[in-house]
Amino acid sequence: MVRLLIMTIGKTHSGKTTFARKLEQRLSNSVVIDQDNHSGFINTYYRKIVPTSGENTLKHKVTQVIVEHAAKQTDSHLILCNANRGRTERTQILENFRKQGFTAVMVYFDLPDALLMERVRNSTRSKAIFRSASSFEEVLLRQQKQSDDPNLSAPSEHEADYVLTVTDSAELEAVLDRIVDLASQM
Repeated sequence: MVRLLIMTIGKTHSGKTTFARKLEQRLSNSVVIDQDNHSGFINTYYRKIVPTSGENTLKHKVTQVIVEHAAKQTDSHLILCNANRGRTERTQILENFRKQGFTAVMVYFDLPDALLMERVRNSTRSKAIFRSASSFEEVLLRQQKQSDDPNLSAPSEHEADYVLTVTDSAELEAVLDRIVDLASQM
């Protein structure tokens, strides 16, 4: 059986988690691995050992252990739900999974910044995932400033076996259908 690795890519409040949960419901034998859940857990129970600056190595290690376990100990399709904005990191993840026989699907959420700001300002999401930011607006503003960083650019069509782009929420159902169809063909 060929397994899918579905990776969401996008700024805060672009719909990655909502999409991942809907896909998990529709794609049999799949599991969502959401790094925000790991952040919330660590910040709730282990805040004293979270790095105060630089890369959040603890969060990344927890996610890595969970992803490796799911890849090696289950036969599930994996839905990696986090920003995945860095091309270098995406490439490393995808190369590892391709070696394990996964088919890689990227879903890039490229929604207008004005819409994201509106969503952020109306958000009721928990801020327990934050290590250094004080609000989702701060996160979005930081992500907008990083737009010129070539490593944080949109995925290219050659990065994965399939690259699907969402530019409008109305496209979500078609993208969900496409992934479920891909899985059924494998």
